Amino acid sequence: MENSTGPSPSPSYPVSAAGNALRVVRLLHELDELRVMDVADRLGVARSTAHRILAMLVFEGFAMQDRHKVYRPGPALQAIRGSHAAPPPDLITIAHPHLRRLADTVRETTHLMVLEGNGARFLDGVEGPQALRVSYRTGTLLPAHATSGGKAMLAALPADRLRALYPNGLPEDGARAPKDFESLVNELVSVRRHGYALNLQESERGVHAVGACVRDHAGTVVAAVAVAAPSVRCTRARLTELSQPLLTAVQDIGQGL
Repeated sequence: MENSTGPSPSPSYPVSAAGNALRVVRLLHELDELRVMDVADRLGVARSTAHRILAMLVFEGFAMQDRHKVYRPGPALQAIRGSHAAPPPDLITIAHPHLRRLADTVRETTHLMVLEGNGARFLDGVEGPQALRVSYRTGTLLPAHATSGGKAMLAALPADRLRALYPNGLPEDGARAPKDFESLVNELVSVRRHGYALNLQESERGVHAVGACVRDHAGTVVAAVAVAAPSVRCTRARLTELSQPLLTAVQDIGQGL
């Protein structure tokens, strides 16, 4: 039997939803960034449909959304492409049960993130059980210096690598985030001393968080975990209390890597 070199025929059964999702994955691979309107135009579907497709890809790790509402290849697609930026292959699988256990223990939302340039990329999350809670941000990229987990990872960097991430100083993100590089450096001294970092409404109004690093067996920082809660019930003192089960969780994750 001869192998055909032409395009494969369309299947005779309806697979429009799967086909559209795969087309968007291919577009992300080829273009590296997409907006909802781009997907709607390319597929000839309503923007609401395009949004649902992208949301599904974010949930499955094939796409991620930045703070400008732009979708980019997620860790699952990066791993398929052989990207060196992909997280350790077992990180999410190993960390997820610990994120869930931590969320159940402290009754607040937990996040797993990695450092991506000078940003913190959210890889996984488990929402807390309370009605008023912080939602998970899987796929989102936020400025590292405005997040607790991001600051924890920045604090672990050598001084020269830290400065190389901010050749033009800190971006203007968050009214409460550090305003300049020297302010950030001073805060990171405290982060290294305590072993965890705080986010006091720096990435989002009304949200407080505490974050700490995940280290592998060699002591290398591979990720960070954060506990996030509404500021109305989570004071600075409460964040200090939350740091104890958080530090236990990141140690347990690291031991599993």
